[in-house]
Amino acid sequence: MAVRLLAHEVSDICLGKPALRSISVSATLADALSALKRLGENYISVWNCACHSSKSGSGDDCRCVGKISVVDVVSFLCREENLWQPAVALHSSISVIIPEVPVIVRHLQPHASLVEAIDLLLEGAQNLVVPIQTRTFAKSRKKVLKEVAPFDCTLHNNLEYCWLTQEDIIRYLLNSIGLFSPTSITPINSLNAIDTANILAIHYDDPALSALPLLSQAIIHQSAIAIVDSDGKLIGEISPPTLNSCNETVTAAIATLSAGELMAYVDCGDPPEDLVQLVKDRLEERNLGALLEWVEEDSAMSSCSSFYSTSSDDDSGSSLGRSGKFGRPSARQVRSSEAAVCNPRSSLVAVMIQALAHRVPYLWVVEDDGRLVGIITFVSMLKVFRERLESMC
Repeated sequence: MAVRLLAHEVSDICLGKPALRSISVSATLADALSALKRLGENYISVWNCACHSSKSGSGDDCRCVGKISVVDVVSFLCREENLWQPAVALHSSISVIIPEVPVIVRHLQPHASLVEAIDLLLEGAQNLVVPIQTRTFAKSRKKVLKEVAPFDCTLHNNLEYCWLTQEDIIRYLLNSIGLFSPTSITPINSLNAIDTANILAIHYDDPALSALPLLSQAIIHQSAIAIVDSDGKLIGEISPPTLNSCNETVTAAIATLSAGELMAYVDCGDPPEDLVQLVKDRLEERNLGALLEWVEEDSAMSSCSSFYSTSSDDDSGSSLGRSGKFGRPSARQVRSSEAAVCNPRSSLVAVMIQALAHRVPYLWVVEDDGRLVGIITFVSMLKVFRERLESMC
């Protein structure tokens, strides 16, 4: 059975995955935000090809060069030079935040092995782009795609693609967890799976703006920023997934609030009125009139999860629609800044299940007294499984 697992191809994991929605690398940040809101996605893939060109073309030689989310745009807007003119900054090309060498997104053939996929993830990839279907569209169909949905194209190189994430691989391995006994029931502190050296953390009273360099690292490593007290105890977190559930004008809160205040601002639904007023007051104190005007024009103080539809979507796990920028979120859709934690003595399989249940690619590792001692990520879990798979060969 172990040999059969090693023989599995990534096409097996792609079954049932939807085709990637995409946007051109030449589009603007405002275009990307519009597409994210309309599609109800946390991320949208960024491609460099003829698919989005206004000129006719076959879409050949397309490459996925990255992905973009609300938090990527917010990080860009929080740069000092962009705080003064956020509306202008939104007209920048997506290319300004996409690295020239695409490391986070990697292409992979459908016949590649499970081990090859894991190796790419361990090298730093977050999304593996895999062709899933061949279709030949008529020219009229291509024309309709360009005219009706210029940022919703799913056809590249006459193929449709999906992408696989660390979470997909972890779920797949969980289905065969019996093969990894006794490793799967071993405490994580005995597997050297806890990262104690690279904890991204700031103090509760630190300015939220000071978290920006750490936020960039959190995006790269698919982790989060821990908020701790003076005793090193975990209070909460600022995470890319939580910020992704907010609209872009959370930039104003990041620029003016402390880390603890920002947690309360984005925690659940609309932020407290006292924090809304505090943001406005501090924007005026810092003479950030353009940012304040932009925030008020967009009714931005309804920040967290304000994109999401309030319709009675079912719980089937399908993508949730977004009805507009200002709708109130339903309780099921709201992300919280309350951190998901585990104990150093938790088993590997227990940590996997807990992370998957919380839909996060990491867990904070805390002692019984609440003191933060490390973090365990999907990558560190995959390292354990990779070593085990190698021993099966």
